[in-house]
Amino acid sequence: GNRGQMARQRELIQEDDRVELIELRRQGSDADEEFPLRRSVGNQGKSYGVRHTPNPLVSACEKLKVSNWRRYLLFWKSHSRIHKAEKPKPRRTIHINSPQLNRHFCSNHISTAKYNLLSFFPLFLFDQFRRYANLFFLAIALLQQIPGISPTGRFTTAVPLFLVLLAVAVKEIIEDLRRHRADSRQNRQVVKVLRGVYEDTHWKNVVVGDIVWVRDKQFFPADLLLLSSSDPKSICYVKTSNLDGETNLKIKQAHPETSLLGLSGRADLLQLKGCVECEGPNNRLYEFTGNISVQGKGRRAAEPILTNQILLRGSQLRNTRWVLGLVIYTGHDSKLLRNANRAPLKRSNMESITNGQVLYLFFVLVVLSLVSSIASTVWNSLNSHRFYLRMEASTGSAVLHLFYSFLTFLILYNNLIPISLIVTLEVVKYIQAYFINFDRDLYYSETDTPALARNSNLSEELGQVKYIFADKTGTLTRNEMELKQCSIAGQSFSVDATHGQDQIASLKRVIKVKGKETAVLVEFLKVLALCHSVVPESDKKRGVAYQASSPDEEALVKAASACGVKLLSRTPETVTIDVFGQTEEYKVLNLLEFTSDRKRMSVILRSPEGSIRLMCKGAESVVFNRLVEGDPLCQETGRHLEKFALDGLRTLCISATNLDEATYMEWEKVYYAASTSQENRERALDEAAELIEKNLHLLGATAVEDKLQERVPESIECLRKASIKVWVLTGDKQETAIATGFSSKQLTGLNLMICNERTQEAVNSRLSSFANQLSLHNRKELSEHKSALIIDGQALAHAMDPSISKLFLDLALSCKSVVCSRVTPAQKAAVVELVKRNVKRSITLAIGDGANDVAMIQASTLHTHTHTHTRTQAAHVGVGISGREGMQATLASDYAFAQFHFLVKLLLVHGAWNYHRLSKLILYCFYKNICLYMIEFWFVFYNGFSGQPIFERWTIGLYNVIFTSLPPLVLGLFDKDVDAEVRMLRPSLYRSSQRGTSFNSKVFWIWVAVSIVHSLAIFFVIYYGLHHGAPLHDGKVVGLWFVGNTIYTATVVTVCVKAGLESEYWPWVTHAAIWGSIISWFLFVAAYSHFWPTFPVAVEMVGLDSKLFGSFLFYLSFLLCPAICILPEVLVKSFRMHLFPSEVDKAKLEQQQCPAGYLSVSYSNKRPRARLYGDGLDDAEESPLEYTSNAISSSDSWSYEDTQERCHKNVNSDLQTLL
Repeated sequence: GNRGQMARQRELIQEDDRVELIELRRQGSDADEEFPLRRSVGNQGKSYGVRHTPNPLVSACEKLKVSNWRRYLLFWKSHSRIHKAEKPKPRRTIHINSPQLNRHFCSNHISTAKYNLLSFFPLFLFDQFRRYANLFFLAIALLQQIPGISPTGRFTTAVPLFLVLLAVAVKEIIEDLRRHRADSRQNRQVVKVLRGVYEDTHWKNVVVGDIVWVRDKQFFPADLLLLSSSDPKSICYVKTSNLDGETNLKIKQAHPETSLLGLSGRADLLQLKGCVECEGPNNRLYEFTGNISVQGKGRRAAEPILTNQILLRGSQLRNTRWVLGLVIYTGHDSKLLRNANRAPLKRSNMESITNGQVLYLFFVLVVLSLVSSIASTVWNSLNSHRFYLRMEASTGSAVLHLFYSFLTFLILYNNLIPISLIVTLEVVKYIQAYFINFDRDLYYSETDTPALARNSNLSEELGQVKYIFADKTGTLTRNEMELKQCSIAGQSFSVDATHGQDQIASLKRVIKVKGKETAVLVEFLKVLALCHSVVPESDKKRGVAYQASSPDEEALVKAASACGVKLLSRTPETVTIDVFGQTEEYKVLNLLEFTSDRKRMSVILRSPEGSIRLMCKGAESVVFNRLVEGDPLCQETGRHLEKFALDGLRTLCISATNLDEATYMEWEKVYYAASTSQENRERALDEAAELIEKNLHLLGATAVEDKLQERVPESIECLRKASIKVWVLTGDKQETAIATGFSSKQLTGLNLMICNERTQEAVNSRLSSFANQLSLHNRKELSEHKSALIIDGQALAHAMDPSISKLFLDLALSCKSVVCSRVTPAQKAAVVELVKRNVKRSITLAIGDGANDVAMIQASTLHTHTHTHTRTQAAHVGVGISGREGMQATLASDYAFAQFHFLVKLLLVHGAWNYHRLSKLILYCFYKNICLYMIEFWFVFYNGFSGQPIFERWTIGLYNVIFTSLPPLVLGLFDKDVDAEVRMLRPSLYRSSQRGTSFNSKVFWIWVAVSIVHSLAIFFVIYYGLHHGAPLHDGKVVGLWFVGNTIYTATVVTVCVKAGLESEYWPWVTHAAIWGSIISWFLFVAAYSHFWPTFPVAVEMVGLDSKLFGSFLFYLSFLLCPAICILPEVLVKSFRMHLFPSEVDKAKLEQQQCPAGYLSVSYSNKRPRARLYGDGLDDAEESPLEYTSNAISSSDSWSYEDTQERCHKNVNSDLQTLL
């Protein structure tokens, strides 16, 4: 921040924060005093690494000349909000074999449960009553306890609310008991700990500083620093599926300072002295900053600890007999537990609309109560002369009467807002998630990966997606790399490591020819075999197997091996290769790792001849900028790169250079200081790498093929027909992205508008010219053109400037597709956020497979206007592809599966169905409540506005709990307008849910109006039909409770029949729910009429069953009222469907009228399946197709738009083959 921001925020600083800051400063200063050996290394006016300075807060304040503690604290708070996803803890110092100095750290006992015996009730109640609906009903239940206020008794709201809360509490208890049991199993696991001798110790008793011995297939009890392993190379293999979901083994290597410990017994371990200084506990799984200092002669003061030397809790040791580890973080300080947070809550668009309408309905409730209370006061004043009413005419009593009457009517009408809506929605959405999880068509058998709905709150959002933002590599493509072509010394070669053996043979012949080009070619292959992080593993059956974290690296190493340069072995300090039969061993001096920001990787080696060699591979945009001036291969290699990219291949540039000893030694000091830095280590390492990665000599380039996944072109075409726009955001070259766009049909038939300008003015001019071509400036509303906008990362950075972003967005929205190439993860999130923020009523979906896609799936942004750090979602819906780039995207997503084409069914079928179902569920819940409780309002006009209910109190309370609870459930779970096959064959049906036509404010209030009309019809038909006292079979006339229960019966029958009218799919569950709800009311009346005097309730209902069931008027009423209410709706619905049918209505009619039958074919895991519909078939019959038929293609051959003749012919011909 700046001084102005500090001045504006001074009032926000509180005294307790000052105490916290002083404590941070004290701990930081103490750490500095313990490590006086840290030093500063300067180079060209820049400082790298660790300096003996005060706490970094002090230096920051010195830069800003901040002398005031309040400004000091404000700077720290602002800085931490912007740059930290989690508030950092002070760094820690761990003393090896000095347990008395490590006692102040967190214990290793864990508890992931939400509750315990003491905290359950307060925490549970607090969580439930944060919801406005529950809080409202709690207030009503409390008001009912006031004597003389409640017209419906004291417990008619409290009991249903209690039942709802009880159901949620039981679910919470069951889930929490599972957590308690899991915690107990974790805490009681046993590991060997070195305390003089190796002792079997429970995990919960492991402390920071302990040296633990972990054996093969055991899990690590805490976060450990790998000291040594049973492998001679100090290597171990770790399975991290519990952390990130990745099933491939990770390679860890012990620190060279400790790699020999434990090999000869316990003595050297017990004599080990030193300390580890590292960052405080945090949730960053893939980052670690720390140094280790081991006492002994000839050792440097501190050595950096790398990320691949850390073993995280939850990981499992595999294929290694044992490892020794030093405990760094324990218990809830471990990275696994620091990441065990709930996913941020996403709120669906439908939920937002519902909440808004609930507020309006609450306002209606208040108005009705106020009108009724005023009318009651007026009526009482007009009838005050009637002595039997016992009224007083004083002004004070009138005001008090008005207040009490308002509370009475508020209680009487409170159920206009359905009490069961929230729990019904939760149950339905939870089960809808299981429908997705168990869908066979979303299961990928090759990797045994089913679909996974990780967030059940967004099921209806899947039916309204307008924009899809997709990564390319691993999302549209398979991420299975294979080297296809390469450019070496200005010559282009085809190198297929698996199929192109003839090309490899020709390459070897070229190598045998002496000359400059041959030397470059050999050096090129050496870079492929040396510049990587791949670890070879000897296998007796397969020979040498390569363990790689990236499929790109594995493909390049395999290609080099096929061409004669083989990677043989790797240790923490050396790499051994076979160069055409001659073994060469290189000493690894430094490894400059690849990051998404650097876009390159380098390794510094000492060759067998003693020279120092830097080898670098990376994107051409960064490598070309670091070449020597006038590199002779630059121009020709550039042309080859363009050709490779046009073929859709992923490219990397290969380069190298020699380093003299003096230059390297001077740089190594800078690198050492950066690698041991405790603050901003990653940035310091990047800056150090910039100093050495220069004056490179270009050797060539590689072109790796990454084929499209199955059915990607068909899927994108299908999504386009559904009016869903697909934007591709990739880090690949623009030419590669364009080639992939054509092969995937994303760009087919579109006019390409390419923007690659490098200045803001040029970008603005270019985008303006495109806008003029599309005549955007002269249009008030944007229309879609057959164009595609192609823009690279540098131009996009200028296009996202606030002065241009509106033009860029308008242009992008006017195109059918957008491709952004060479973009960073932050730019991906920014593009998604731009569309989400500015395009109203449009749902966005981001889909990716790697860590670089997490930003657009689930991003953290800072709202500067409130100065608070708020976690928001870049996309409304996030989808992760469980591919070969790990599971980071999957773990950050709302839905996950293995193949891109599964997205089509997820949206077009599950999404549309869920939207359709939940729309009806919400509308029906409000309809049935308003229909019943508005009758109470009509009745007050006939009871002197006294607040006397027309229904018995417990029948009111059980209306939502029993008699009308099942119809909304079956509507939300099983209803469907058209079959899944029809939706897949006609993607345009998705537009109805996408536009939100089934649920919006207009539709909501239409349903409210219908419910009011139905309540009017039911009340006045029955009330005036029985107004003059119809005689019963015993000669008596009807009374209040006869009339009330007749109206109640007619209402239950009407709302259940209404559910049947709205239901478009009738399995047996729907029949049971609708007719069972009606029957349950009759059974309840028969039983409830005999409760009193056995139970002290229902005195009004005594003998009422015989009166109701023995009266002809009762049967006539509950049959006549539903007919009066429902028949007009049936007529309106029928006329609308036949005279003004929507596209969905047309699909329903065609599905019902399909002659003879139709055969719908879908593909699941490369295996076609057919669903056969026809005359005489009650349900769809399904059978696998074990043959290949030209008549059966993907989707276009089986369209409902086919003529009847084609339908008959295709079905008949293929049925013969099928049978």
